[in-house]
Amino acid sequence: MARKKFDIPEIYQSPIIRKVKDANKVVDPRKKDVEPTLLDFGPVRFYIPRHFGFCYGVENAIDIAYKTVAEHPDRNIYLLSEMIHNPTVNEDLQARGVQFLFKTDGTELIPLSSLDEDDIVIVPAFGTTLEMQEKLKEKGIDPYEYNTTCPFVEKVWRRGQQLGDKGYSLVIHGKHQHEETRATFSHSSNHSPSVVVLNPEEAEILAEVMTGDRPESDFEKYFGHKSTEGFDPLNDLERFGVINQTTMLATETKEVMEILKEAAAERYGEANVLDHFADTSDTLCYATNENQSATIALTETESDLAVVVGGYNSSNTMHLVEILEKHFPTYHVRDAEEIKSPELINHFNQWVKKIRQTKDWLPTSEQDQPVTISLTSGASCPDVLVDEVLLEILSHFEGTRDVEEVIKPFEKKLDEVA
Repeated sequence: MARKKFDIPEIYQSPIIRKVKDANKVVDPRKKDVEPTLLDFGPVRFYIPRHFGFCYGVENAIDIAYKTVAEHPDRNIYLLSEMIHNPTVNEDLQARGVQFLFKTDGTELIPLSSLDEDDIVIVPAFGTTLEMQEKLKEKGIDPYEYNTTCPFVEKVWRRGQQLGDKGYSLVIHGKHQHEETRATFSHSSNHSPSVVVLNPEEAEILAEVMTGDRPESDFEKYFGHKSTEGFDPLNDLERFGVINQTTMLATETKEVMEILKEAAAERYGEANVLDHFADTSDTLCYATNENQSATIALTETESDLAVVVGGYNSSNTMHLVEILEKHFPTYHVRDAEEIKSPELINHFNQWVKKIRQTKDWLPTSEQDQPVTISLTSGASCPDVLVDEVLLEILSHFEGTRDVEEVIKPFEKKLDEVA
């Protein structure tokens, strides 16, 4: 896919992080290098990953949404639900008059019956279900006219359709209540028996049902609420492929694929496995792969802690936290306002789904021992929010180098190719 130039609102433009990213693109245009960039401010240093922040799909969605608002000041504009999982972006769109029809869990906020054909409905980056598309068409609203569905989500749908046309069933690796997975399930179940698995543990359960190591009744127990009606694991998994929610851990999707492929090999024989299992690894989102690989590279640094910026309902952000928290104390914040002081930080704990407070989270630097922080963000997070977090942390240290001085080498790289 050719790289499109997007029009991103100035409020999201980043004077610090964007220069680092742009300079890295100059020296590594093919994105082969995942070594983090070190921003050394003296008493505190930041490791910035090579890939993070707004991805192609998010930039595409923001571009379409803001142009739609600007071009239609006199019309009612609605989003089906949050356009992306970032509160700053969603709140700004609401401030510009955009209204949400549903919460992210599907709860109705504004009845569809109140809409008419003159209203604009923007489909979010996660896409939407076939059922919702039909409801909009019944109101005289074209669901594709202002469609911000991520092209890589649509790629997954197309691959699923191709497999369905060949008689394959589909296993969807994802969170069954997430908007993207609900949309993918709707599209896949239109042409294929489909089932959603959350993680490798659930894939193992499904594999054991396939091989007869678990009773068929366990399928209904674990998957009955997230599979197509009448799904028969023994018959429907004779030929199948695995597709995913694009924001899931790519390494985990590959693990799910391998577990189920091994079950197919056990059931039908290694020599025949490719007659029963379709290789769909080409559907994995490149941006998710890049961001996660760059985050893994952060774990190899000698950081004292990590800070991840992003929405508290952002699946891809939570996966970055999951990677980092195995190596350093890691704090997931939505923005700089969560940093109250060196003695107190508010941060989201995804395992209990609550905002926690941690005291004395920020170490003090010693004379020859600066504090080192890995700093990154989710794919739906504007770089400017990362700037603000960086500057807030800097404000709690004395004797730091000027930002302009630290950023100057990156500006020089950009000047050399200008």
